[in-house]
Formats: sequence, C-alpha cells, structure tokens
Amino acid sequence: MSKSAITQRFRGFLPVVVDVETGGFNHQTDALLELAAVTLDMDDGGDIHLKESIHCHVHPFEGANIEQASLDVTGIDPYHPFRNAIHENDAIEKLFTMVRKEVKNSGCSRAILVGHNPAFDLNFLRAAVARNNIKRNPFHDFGTFDTATLGGLAYGQTVLARAVQAAGLSWDESQAHGALYDTERTAELFCTIINRWDTLSRSFEDFSLA
Repeated sequence: MSKSAITQRFRGFLPVVVDVETGGFNHQTDALLELAAVTLDMDDGGDIHLKESIHCHVHPFEGANIEQASLDVTGIDPYHPFRNAIHENDAIEKLFTMVRKEVKNSGCSRAILVGHNPAFDLNFLRAAVARNNIKRNPFHDFGTFDTATLGGLAYGQTVLARAVQAAGLSWDESQAHGALYDTERTAELFCTIINRWDTLSRSFEDFSLA
C-alpha cells in the first residue's frame, strides 16, 4: 500500500482533530456528553484539508457528575429523548475504528490529537478509554497539536472564535460549543495555518535558490 504524503509532513503521525463536550472540567468524574472528530489528508499540491468526520451524542456513564454551569454553556440536555445518544464505549469504538482505518490507509504509524487546548480533550478521551477497558488506543499517549498556540503564533489570537475569524474563516456563534461545529472550525484553522506556513516556506526556499 502506498503511503500518503501526509506521513512525511508530521513525522509519521496522522493529525486527527477532536472536540468533546462534557458535564464539567474533571475528566475523572464528569460526564462525556458529546464527541466529534475530523481526519485530515494532503492533496497533490501539498495542502492539508478535512477528510472524514464523525459525531456522537453520548450517554453519561453510570455515576457521572454533571455540572449545571457546563450545561448552560453547551445547551446540552443529557437526557433529552431525541438526542439519539449512544453509550460511551460505543462512541469511543466508533472514533477509534475511523482513526485506525485512516492511520492504516495513510501509512502513518499513529494518530496525534489536534485540538483547541487539547489537553482537556485528550484527558477526557483517555479517561473514557480507561473506564471502558478499551484496548489499542490509536492516539499518541501525550503528544498533541494545539490550535490555541498556533493561533497565537499566526494571528495573535488564542480564543477559537477570534482565531478562526482572524484566519478569514466563517464563525457562527449560535453553533459554537457543539462538538461537530467546533471540531470542523478547529480543523479548518489548523489546515489554514499549516498550509500558510508551508506556502511561505516553499516561497523562501525558492527565493534562496534564485
């Protein structure tokens, strides 16, 4: 199987953008309520772009803590009958199935989580993996790419909405704090920054060789 060009760009790691919505800030005790992820690919011109996405509403695990303040921000009703929520184990397995397939198809060695302040998302993901005794986690144990840091570097903005807008991308505040919307905007921001950097790097190399 031929390797995707993206394997060379990130040292064999496949970037996968992840966002979670939760019942609080404590990954050990608070509920995972929503999960979304977007895989990335590289085209023949060397630009990375969004490829495949998943989105799951998640049932709170048994005994999970849920803070009303968090629900006020996200607008999630964890027990709404039309959420079509699935069990946490099924949500994680759905994510990992997609990621494992993309890692294999791209020829990468492992996935690496991309997020906006990604330690939060990675900690909730790892806690869910441990709770459900899930094996073969395709993500790097601790490595991440942080669009808050990249946004600060590229545009002087660390808040997601402001960084997205500074990058010339659209932002709809009414859809913010939905896992899929935030994931897709984070993915677009990451791609825009990486592609801009690569274009500048190629231009500099061409100038140096001239």
